[in-house]
Amino acid sequence: MFKKATKANIETGPAPGVCHGAFLLALSLVAFLFCACEDIEEEKEWIHTDRPAMLFTDTTLLDRYDNNVLSWKMKTAYLERWADKEVIFVKPVFVDVYDSAGVRSAFLRADSGRLDMKFTYVYAYGHVYAITPKGASVRADSLLWNKKDNLVKTESSVRVVSEDGDVLQGKGFESDANMDNWKILSQVTGIFQDAAKRLKDEDKKQAEELESKDSTAQGDNK
Repeated sequence: MFKKATKANIETGPAPGVCHGAFLLALSLVAFLFCACEDIEEEKEWIHTDRPAMLFTDTTLLDRYDNNVLSWKMKTAYLERWADKEVIFVKPVFVDVYDSAGVRSAFLRADSGRLDMKFTYVYAYGHVYAITPKGASVRADSLLWNKKDNLVKTESSVRVVSEDGDVLQGKGFESDANMDNWKILSQVTGIFQDAAKRLKDEDKKQAEELESKDSTAQGDNK
């Protein structure tokens, strides 16, 4: 009777303990292979991302001195420089310009700008706005200051409102570094305030100067 039971067990399948162990082993093997395949599928190629060598995202000040006298001061909220370039990118741009005595004389602002590490130039672009020492305002798409010729220039369209309220527009602009003396290069148009009165006053002034010279010449002849 015992033999029959044993034979019956063999014919109908393995013992319960053996079946459970084999099932767990097979399940573990499948899980291991699935995880290994999943790891291989998720492995991605490493991508190198370039990052700037210098990055400031807070208020930053840059100063320039000529012969130990402050010539201009730049303020910005974002500054970056890349390792393979000598160019600094900034935005926005706020620049105070100082005269030879170190007194603030002019002001410039723009959306963005760039300059080199040696401060040999400053290029401002995007809604450029400047105030000259005499009170004239300048608006342009861009302005470039170059240390080599110490001039402020642009080839873009420009609009100037003089200290007298005259509105001048044209193409191209050139000024000294302190923006004391400036000119619009071409295609100049303008609206002049009290033009008739000013022309009359100018004629009167010239007539008085001529009369004074004549009087002086007559006195010398005597």
